[in-house]
Amino acid sequence: MTALAWVAVAALGGVMAIARFLLDGAVASARDGGTFPAGTLAVNLSGAVALGILAGAALSGSAYTIVAGGGIGTYTTFSTWMLESHRAGEGGDARVLWANIAISLLAGLAAVAIGHAIGAAL
Repeated sequence: MTALAWVAVAALGGVMAIARFLLDGAVASARDGGTFPAGTLAVNLSGAVALGILAGAALSGSAYTIVAGGGIGTYTTFSTWMLESHRAGEGGDARVLWANIAISLLAGLAAVAIGHAIGAAL
């Protein structure tokens, strides 16, 4: 990969980190309380759809690395998902713990499949 491609990865990563913060905040402020981490779920599902679209469209090479790795990889957040699940378990809220894990996994797989179908149709 060229130096310019690496700069693009870094720049897009910065933009997508801000996008993640804004979407998570918007979802959290729209919700009226509750302990389920809906903001992180919204971020990860939208990222899964986007990654599915890229895969379905057969994007490859540096373009794929920049957009998928630098952009979507920065935007989505596995570690936050796991931390929020762990905190729910620590707080004694097993229902939120298991709902967060199950919903994220099942809806995430569905989101990738939907995105892939969209990408393949492009």
